[in-house]
Amino acid sequence: QVQLVESGGGLVPAGDSLRLSCTASGRTFATYAMGWFRRAPGKDREFIAGVTGNGRSTYYADSVKARFTVSRDNARNTVYLQMNNLKPEDTAIYYCAAANALVTMSTHANYWGQGTQVTVSS
Repeated sequence: QVQLVESGGGLVPAGDSLRLSCTASGRTFATYAMGWFRRAPGKDREFIAGVTGNGRSTYYADSVKARFTVSRDNARNTVYLQMNNLKPEDTAIYYCAAANALVTMSTHANYWGQGTQVTVSS
């Protein structure tokens, strides 16, 4: 069992930056691909970024590419999402997730965090 706890959300003006963190319990963190999803009001959940267990490969949705960066520190059991140049349309609840592989993250995440709210004002 893996427990995930996100932190770092908040209210920021457009153009600002935030860094989300997700810390996992357990000793098997490095064996999991990690991902970030978001759900905006009235919209479906969106898979926006992911990283393989060794950190060598990443994925970004077009909506966040070149603005967001996903990284992980396996020694700290933590995955990060650096969000730059935030826009009002980035407003959502952000969730981290763990999956057996990055290629299956979007449909077969095994574990989920509780979510953290990000609100970007215009």
